[in-house]
Amino acid sequence: MANLDKYLTIEDLMKAAKRRVPKMFFDYADSGSWSESTYRDNTTDFEKIKLRQRVAVNLENRNLATTMMGQPVSMPVAIAPVGSTGMQSADGEIKAARAAEKFGIPFTLSTMAICSIEDVAENTTKPFWFQLYVMRDKPFIERLIDRAKAAKCPVLVLTMDLQILGQRHKDIRNGLKAPPPITPKFLFEIATKPAWALGMLGTKRRTFRNIAGHVTEAVDLASLSQWTATQFDLTLNWKDIAWIKKRFGGPVIVKGILDAEDARLAVENGADGIIVSNHGGRQLDSAPSTIRVLPEIVDAVGNRTEVLMDSGIRSGQDVLKALALGAKGTFVGRAMAFGLGAGGEAGVTRALQIINKEMDVTMALMGERDVKNIGLHNIYSNDLQKRQGY
Repeated sequence: MANLDKYLTIEDLMKAAKRRVPKMFFDYADSGSWSESTYRDNTTDFEKIKLRQRVAVNLENRNLATTMMGQPVSMPVAIAPVGSTGMQSADGEIKAARAAEKFGIPFTLSTMAICSIEDVAENTTKPFWFQLYVMRDKPFIERLIDRAKAAKCPVLVLTMDLQILGQRHKDIRNGLKAPPPITPKFLFEIATKPAWALGMLGTKRRTFRNIAGHVTEAVDLASLSQWTATQFDLTLNWKDIAWIKKRFGGPVIVKGILDAEDARLAVENGADGIIVSNHGGRQLDSAPSTIRVLPEIVDAVGNRTEVLMDSGIRSGQDVLKALALGAKGTFVGRAMAFGLGAGGEAGVTRALQIINKEMDVTMALMGERDVKNIGLHNIYSNDLQKRQGY
C-alpha cells in the first residue's frame, strides 16, 4: 500500500480512487442525476460561504469533540450510508466501520450495502447506525428492523427521498450491477486494477447481503435484481414513521429533508432528528444544495429536534460552515468512498484525518477553541451573501 500521508485533500483521495477502482463503481460514487447540477452545487455553494478570521486569541486546548444524537463523537462527523460501498474495496463496509469506530465517530450502514448487518456486527466491537429504505415487502422490512435491533444499532436512519429512483446517466451507461457482469470490457479494465480484483477474489461478499438470503423471491442474482427494482414504496408517507419507531424501539432520524415544511411534518410525526439531504445530488436534479436550505430548516425546527446534514462536504471547512449555519453534525459519504477506493480501511482513516486536521486548523484561525461554540458569528457577512441567503 502506498504511503497515504501524501494525500492532503479529499480530492487527492478521489484521484487515487479513480486510478484503483473500476469505472462503473467509481462513477457510482462520483456522480449525480440527470445534468448533475445539484451534485455540483452541493460543493460550489459551500465555496461561496466565507469565514471570519480572528487573531490575538488564546488557541490552547482546542476541542472538536461533541455529541450527535446523544452519542459522544470525536468530531461532528458521521459516515453516511452509501450503497454498494463493498464494491469500492472488498468488504468495504466492514473496513469503513472499523475506521469510524477507531476514530470515534458513527458509521451508518446502508440497506443496499454489500456487507450485511451481521457481517459488520461480527467484525466490529461498537454498535453502528443503520439506514432503512422502506420497501413494498413489509414483512421483509420488519425483519430488517429486527436484525438491526439484534445487532444493537442505536440509531435508525430512515431515508424518505428514494420512493422513485432519479435517473443517473453514468450508472445506466456503465451497466452498473453488483456483482459486475463479466464482460470482455470489464475483464480488460480490471486487468489494470489488480489490487481491486484480488481483493474481490478474496471475499464472498459481492452482492446485496442485507437482501440476498432473506427474501424468498431472490434466489439468484437475476431474481435479486428484479425484486429490488420493484420494491421501492411509492406509498411511503409521514405516518410510516410511527410504526417504524415502534418496531425499532429507539431513535429514528428522517433523511432526505430539503424543505422547511417537510422538516416540520417530520418532527410532528415523531422524527427524533432530521438529516438535511438531497441524496448527494442523485435524486431531484435542480433541487437546491443542502447548505443553501440548511438555515431555513434550522429556523423552522432547530429548537425542536436535532438537525444534521449531508451532501457536498469535502473538507473540514465545509463541516464548520454547516455548523455555523445551524447543523449539529454532518455526514460524509463520498469522502469515505474515495478514501476506501484509494486505500481500504487506511484510506478511510486518512480521509477522516484530513477532515479533522482541516477543522482544527480552520477553527483556530477563526479564533475559536471549542467546536460547540461555532455559530453564525463565524460567518463573514456582506450584502452579496445576504442576497444569496447565507
